[in-house]
Order: sequence, then structure tokens, then C-alpha cells
Amino acid sequence: MVFRLGARSYGIDLDAVREILRPRAATRLPGAPAAVLGLINVRGRIVTVIDLGVTLGLRAAPEPGAVILVEHGPKLVGAAVDEVIDVQRWSEEGLDAAPQDVQAGGSVRALATHEAGVVVVLDVHDVLSHVLA
Repeated sequence: MVFRLGARSYGIDLDAVREILRPRAATRLPGAPAAVLGLINVRGRIVTVIDLGVTLGLRAAPEPGAVILVEHGPKLVGAAVDEVIDVQRWSEEGLDAAPQDVQAGGSVRALATHEAGVVVVLDVHDVLSHVLA
């Protein structure tokens, strides 16, 4: 799945995505990190919403345009993004290895090309683990 955060395009593995929601008001948790927007109710299930832009250090104030529900182990987590752009399939051969200095962080799996430009393919579980730990 390809989405936008600021001026950049990012991608995550579609196998982890459960559904896409319109943004909704989240109940803020006192003392939660800035990347945690709060909790929402999705058909009777309480879901923590994480702002991926804040998590990746791209912005100071959250302005999500969509919430991607991600199955993160046994939990369902919302990942707030600016905009969902496309669902795109790439073969492993179609992905370029991320530069060594970027791979050291562990969250970037690869780089890919798309009509929106270069897409940074993230390991969404690694990104969410840093916030939910």
C-alpha cells in the first residue's frame, strides 16, 4: 500500500493492512508519547492510533487524512497518514535495497518506484514496535 506523509511517498506490506478508515476524533491518553493520537472505537474494538508522520519525525502536529488499520501481532493498531495513494504490487526483484546508512535504523525495508515517485517501503511492524514498546 502506498501512502503520503508530507511530500514523501511510503509503502507498507499489504498483508498487514486490515482496512482503511476516514480520520476520526481520538480520545487522547494522558502521558502518552506525541506519536500516539489516542484511542478510537472500531465496531466495539478499542484501537490505538499512531501518527506515522510524528513517529518518523516528519512533522510536529498531526493532520491525518486516513487511518490504516494494521494487524500488529494480536493487536489492531491505527496508523494515521496524510493520504492513501494506491495499492501496488512489487516483486522482490522490483525493490531496490535501501542504502546501508538507512538500513541501520531497521524500519526501511527497500525503495521502489511508483508514478508518485520514489516510495520508501517501511517495515510497519518495526515502526509500530518503537512507539508501542
